[in-house]
Amino acid sequence: MSALAEALVAWYRAHGRHDLPWQRERTPYRVWVSEIMLQQTQVATVIPYYLRFIARFPDVTTLADAPLDEVLHHWSGLGYYARARNLHAAAQRLRNESGGVFPDSFAAIASLPGIGRSTAGAIIALSRGERFPILDGNVKRVLARRFGVAGPPNERAVEQRLWALADEHTPHADVAEYTQAIMDLGATVCVRSRPLCALCPLQADCNAHRTHRQHLIPAPRARSCAARRVREVVMLIAQRADGAVLLERRPAQGIWGGLWCLPEFATERAARGFAAAELQGAELAARALAPVPHAFTHFDLVITPLLARCRDDGERRVEVREGDRTLWYDMRAPVRVGLPAPVQQILASLT
Repeated sequence: MSALAEALVAWYRAHGRHDLPWQRERTPYRVWVSEIMLQQTQVATVIPYYLRFIARFPDVTTLADAPLDEVLHHWSGLGYYARARNLHAAAQRLRNESGGVFPDSFAAIASLPGIGRSTAGAIIALSRGERFPILDGNVKRVLARRFGVAGPPNERAVEQRLWALADEHTPHADVAEYTQAIMDLGATVCVRSRPLCALCPLQADCNAHRTHRQHLIPAPRARSCAARRVREVVMLIAQRADGAVLLERRPAQGIWGGLWCLPEFATERAARGFAAAELQGAELAARALAPVPHAFTHFDLVITPLLARCRDDGERRVEVREGDRTLWYDMRAPVRVGLPAPVQQILASLT
């Protein structure tokens, strides 16, 4: 075991996180769900989602048999919804091809939707203790600083160098502890800005610390000089007398793929035209409601809600069928469908 691995394992045993929900029963399935949720999302945010998800979908077959709408419902608010769709698709493949048994080979795991080299390695290392290196964002930062690897981590040459370091220092013993240790160190000590170097077990040998380049390593991705893009849309709140609101299912691909949203239009005029043509007897508010901002990774969305009071046609839906494109959503007895966070916010404001 390298000196780096020894230091990390010793630090983890004394200071690492040992009580995370997915550590209590480290089956490949539970580790898989946690690793997918933790992509682009912090541990504190993931924990309540993970607990609810595992309670409803405790194994591969249960997840595969569930409607995608219900899977997205349990993911609502967590963001990056392609992760949920990939989990569901992978579970269905495992149900159909292996009777719901999670594979034990790296190649088979890495071939599943939404799983790459690092995630496959983490699943095997954490659930089975088998030696596979990982290289998520936290690990990249730790290795880049410790060994002074300059340049953006997403550049091919830099990433290859970091993979080589990850492979070199992943031990043959205590693999699960080492894997959790290097992820924990990056998440809690060797953080992106203002790293807590005084608490780091690698400080004495850290190139970035020794050369005072913690703020420069790893280098940020090249960014465009263009101003951050802002997209403005109008969402129609078509509400019946009984409180039910009209929702539309979004296309499977793209932002909020497969989720249910308020009807969206480029302009208020288009929204009013739709209401006049499609919602018989609808009474539209003279003015739109206050805009609702929502930030995505690469742009900002500004939603202007427009309220329309509609007649009650008496339709009551207790479940959603796969082919449904529209739905009168009863907020008093809501069906289990996926809703984007800003739509949840708008609907909550109506109550």
